[in-house]
Amino acid sequence: DVACKNHPLDLVFIIDSSRSVRPEEFEKVKIFLSEMIDTLDVGERTTRVAVMNYASTVKIEFPLQTYFDKASMKEAISHIEPLSAGTMTGLAIQTAMDEVFTEEMGTRPATFNIPKVVIVVTDGRPQDQVQDVAASAQTAGIEIYAVGVDRADMQSLRVMASEPLDEHVFYVETYGVIEKLTSKFRDTFCAVNVCALGSHDCQQVCVSSSGSYLCDCYEGYTLNPDKRTCSAVDMCAPGRHECDQVCVSNNRSYVCECYEGYTLNPDKKTCSAKDTCAPGRHDCAQVCLSNDGSYSCGCFEGYTLNPDKKTCSGFCYICLWGMGFNCISAFQGWGRAKENRTGAITSSLITNEESCKCEAIAALQDSVTSRLEALSTKYILF
Repeated sequence: DVACKNHPLDLVFIIDSSRSVRPEEFEKVKIFLSEMIDTLDVGERTTRVAVMNYASTVKIEFPLQTYFDKASMKEAISHIEPLSAGTMTGLAIQTAMDEVFTEEMGTRPATFNIPKVVIVVTDGRPQDQVQDVAASAQTAGIEIYAVGVDRADMQSLRVMASEPLDEHVFYVETYGVIEKLTSKFRDTFCAVNVCALGSHDCQQVCVSSSGSYLCDCYEGYTLNPDKRTCSAVDMCAPGRHECDQVCVSNNRSYVCECYEGYTLNPDKKTCSAKDTCAPGRHDCAQVCLSNDGSYSCGCFEGYTLNPDKKTCSGFCYICLWGMGFNCISAFQGWGRAKENRTGAITSSLITNEESCKCEAIAALQDSVTSRLEALSTKYILF
């Protein structure tokens, strides 16, 4: 059962309940219908079933839109009563065309491409003209199967059935063995699910197709030229991703990243250059200069960049008055005392401050030196 499911159908059973069909035989027909329903994939989106009962009149027991489950259909079939009159088979087929195979009664639109099928079960000869009606039905796209029982007229069965006749005309000797036709119809309507049989050689996914099969692959894989095996797709191959800069494969998917100096935007695809000179992003002592996603360091005026390319050293020239002008340089980490010829002591200052501070200190030193010299002259005079 798992390996075989019938194609979706709009299926109408037309059963003869004329006077020639005895009550116990009619019960056999209802059993046949119930067993047929058991073999079908019944449902609103799969096979829809209608049942018509005819003799000299026609009764629609239930149309295609009434039941979509097997239990309800079989329950309705169990309550069907024979009409016990003539055999107007042509009228029954015409009623199926005019009243049952309509969208209002549950037939699906032609655009759905759902086959329209009729199975006629009779044990006699039609009392009306069936050939023209059957031809009109077939022209309208209705496929007709004719089932004859016991006294059924074989010529009439062949006239109403669709071509090829050997596939659409069935005969059984008595109603007592009509159930054996169930397996024939099951095979006729069966769409063999080769994938369920386990006889395929697909590595990942098997897709049943018209009695055969095709192989497919899971998402993130691609079918190899052998049409059976699968290979993982390189999700970061050119044209497969939307990353602006860097694509990183990730569990049959991918994530985007950025080059150094760039940051991923909220869209998780594009990148923007970082402000490499933003606070905390660089290690320059004084000046940070952005440079195409990177940076370099510089120094304030009056300072020079050290060999480490990060820190700076400051300098200034301090001119002191001694026995004339005596210019010395004050560098970071260096200082000394100097005694001039007059015995006055002058000191060069140690500084790593900005050049303006250095100049201010130099000016202070000049002032102090001048004062000391004035005092020295005063004491010498006295």
